[in-house]
Amino acid sequence: MRFVRTRRTALIAVPLALAVMSMPAAAATESSSIVGARATVQDATGTTLGSVTLVAANGKLVIAGRLAGLTPGFHGFHIHSVGVCEAPFTTAGGHLNPAGTTHGHHAGDLPSLSVANDGVAAAIVEIDSVTLAQILDADGAAFIVHALPDNFANIPTRYEAAGIPGPDAATLATGDSGARVACGVITPL
Repeated sequence: MRFVRTRRTALIAVPLALAVMSMPAAAATESSSIVGARATVQDATGTTLGSVTLVAANGKLVIAGRLAGLTPGFHGFHIHSVGVCEAPFTTAGGHLNPAGTTHGHHAGDLPSLSVANDGVAAAIVEIDSVTLAQILDADGAAFIVHALPDNFANIPTRYEAAGIPGPDAATLATGDSGARVACGVITPL
């Protein structure tokens, strides 16, 4: 993941520019090869923290956004399986996981957000684990920002959970990233 500090308007244009630059010349002229979506992310009080834009091209998804007003440090950041954001955001369901895998391999698992001391996180990431079709299915999807860092279920077997070596069920499902502090329903552009 590459972190950038830039203006909000530039962040919306960046994923589109990256997608177009990465396409072969013939594909760049076909507008149907680029599809996008966007989410306005809010906290539990309804305060808008920023937005996240998604652009699909050539089998990959570019996700870019800037959020402000978060607690400094690392935060779990995921695409959740339902496009509903009612505080405390459990309405967004679990991580988007059409393959039924454990955490760290969910289609909706994204790199953690690194929030600076001023409460701002800005990031651009390119993934191929999920498509816009999976995100924009019948029940939609949402971005969730969690209160804690995500461990991606990366707990070595030398550690124990309830007497069993390695991660416990909660870690395998969620990455122990804690409460849901912000949510944004993903909608087509």
